Amino acid sequence: MEKKGLIVAVDGHSSTGKSTVSKILAARLGYTYIDTGAMYRIVTLRAMRDGLIRDGKVDDEGVKRVLPSIVFGFKYNDEKKRYESYMNGEYVEKAIRGLDVSDNVSLVASLPYVRELLVEKQREMASAGGVIMDGRDIGSVVFPNAEVKFFMTASPEVRARRRYEELKGKGEQVTYEEVEANVRKRDYIDEHRETAPLVRVPDAVLIDNSDMTVEEEVEEMIKLIRSRYESRD
Repeated sequence: MEKKGLIVAVDGHSSTGKSTVSKILAARLGYTYIDTGAMYRIVTLRAMRDGLIRDGKVDDEGVKRVLPSIVFGFKYNDEKKRYESYMNGEYVEKAIRGLDVSDNVSLVASLPYVRELLVEKQREMASAGGVIMDGRDIGSVVFPNAEVKFFMTASPEVRARRRYEELKGKGEQVTYEEVEANVRKRDYIDEHRETAPLVRVPDAVLIDNSDMTVEEEVEEMIKLIRSRYESRD
């Protein structure tokens, strides 16, 4: 009987390319890809659409009310060769990647009741193994016993430049200064939040991709995943 696939946790700072690398890993290994960061962005988008985030404050009761009704979906687009996010069957990949959602997602992600419900859903989705799951507390909170853990980072300037170029390529009207400020703001919130702050756990392999290509990252990570899989009892 063939061994079931591993649970691979890809953790780290914002705008380090966690999603990009995780999608490639899933495709090459034949694993399921689950974008946990997109799940928080989807909740944020729903809250914004319902007027539940105003002036940097969240309407707790409103979010609690709509949260159970959100259905998360990730579908692979054969034509575009990528996974895309859906909310209650609606395509929202472009909507959740804009700077407006980025500016509010850390507020939503820091809410204990949001994290509790999404962590529960994430564990259900990965129960069969053979998954690549990325996010900013996957290795420390969601799957502390994951067989493979990576923690991705890069300098704030490098991450801001990549994010800026990505947004400009999508036609967003933003400045580099705005994007860098957003990256640094998210780092601070993620690292100082009371619930599940961003940390690199001791058994996570550090991937600093400031000076690495995506292919170099993928090759290094696949080598380790396959090694762990072959050595597992």
